[in-house]
Amino acid sequence: METRHCASKEETKRYTTEELRNAFLIESLFEDDQLKLTYTHEDRMLIGGAVPVREPLTLIEPDIKTKAFFERREAGIINIGGPGSIKVDGEEYHLDQKDCLYVGLGKNEVVLSSEDVKNPARFYILSALAHKEFPTVKIGINEAAPVHLGDEKNSNKRTIYKYIHAEGVQSSQLMMGMTLLAPNCMWNTMPAHIHDRRSEVYLYFDMEADTRVFHFMGEPSETRHLVVKNEQSVISPSWSIHSGIGTSNYTFIWAMAGENYTFDDMEQVSMSDLR
Repeated sequence: METRHCASKEETKRYTTEELRNAFLIESLFEDDQLKLTYTHEDRMLIGGAVPVREPLTLIEPDIKTKAFFERREAGIINIGGPGSIKVDGEEYHLDQKDCLYVGLGKNEVVLSSEDVKNPARFYILSALAHKEFPTVKIGINEAAPVHLGDEKNSNKRTIYKYIHAEGVQSSQLMMGMTLLAPNCMWNTMPAHIHDRRSEVYLYFDMEADTRVFHFMGEPSETRHLVVKNEQSVISPSWSIHSGIGTSNYTFIWAMAGENYTFDDMEQVSMSDLR
């Protein structure tokens, strides 16, 4: 497990490109037959990727000083690959591409498997601290609540699918969903906003090998950018905007944890305030 400590907005202003990437970009999450985890001190989230090919992978306690992974945690797991399944304390859930499984506090054994070794599942995991137990629930993408935003004129026509949120699958603090941009649309979340009481993590995927997303971050008056490839993840602190423009359309998973459990708890940033 890799650990990322919090970086303040003051020191981030002085970061080189390499320092910025080392602090906020997770470049490698998905490798065959491996469970890869990054622990961020931003709201103590765990970000992971698992690709079970030859054998199942068990979600084990990654040296976070607890007896089991879910002793004090909950998680959302979204499959971005081929068909797969997840066993939670012996109960099996089938996940097609873009399906999600919420796993609640107190579960003991979570095992991730692929159903086709030639087209393995690719499980993206986002875990947050939990204070209350909620049921384990599968949410297919066809069951998620879609919200249609943007238009072709502004190159930001997109559909947001909310999986784990106050009006959907319940959790202690984790909110999780997915945004799909329409063809010929590349902008997301512009005009930008910040979440003063929550941190957010993005996973960009559904990208060709030679395409990139320019992810904008930083204070509104001190913006920076990260150049992001397919299946890379960005940690967004509460003081930072999180917006992007791609060389082609793409999909991203967003997940939030923190104090306030309201999807629209955000502070809008005027275009005139961006620097």
